[in-house]
Amino acid sequence: MSYYLWRGADLILDCHLQPGAKTMGFAGQHGERLKIRISAPPVDGKANLLLLAFLAEEFAVSKQQVSLLSGQQSRQKRVLIQAPERLPEGLAIAPPGNIASSDVAL
Repeated sequence: MSYYLWRGADLILDCHLQPGAKTMGFAGQHGERLKIRISAPPVDGKANLLLLAFLAEEFAVSKQQVSLLSGQQSRQKRVLIQAPERLPEGLAIAPPGNIASSDVAL
């Protein structure tokens, strides 16, 4: 099973968040989830807000196109990215239609 799922042109990511990290970025897989390091602490939703902003930048979409579907109070999160414009290099996310490629402009 993979940590991502396409729903039409929208991408759903199953993530494992590591808040309070020294560096921000993708950190491979954690079980069946994509591990993401976020520098914000898990207080008052700060880590969630920074996660959504980070993903918006990485997938080249506006912040309004990224939303948390589940896991508001958990490290295990499900995130919706509406019509991503780019797939970050190294994540091995195949574009819709199963054309294998990385760092693809959609």
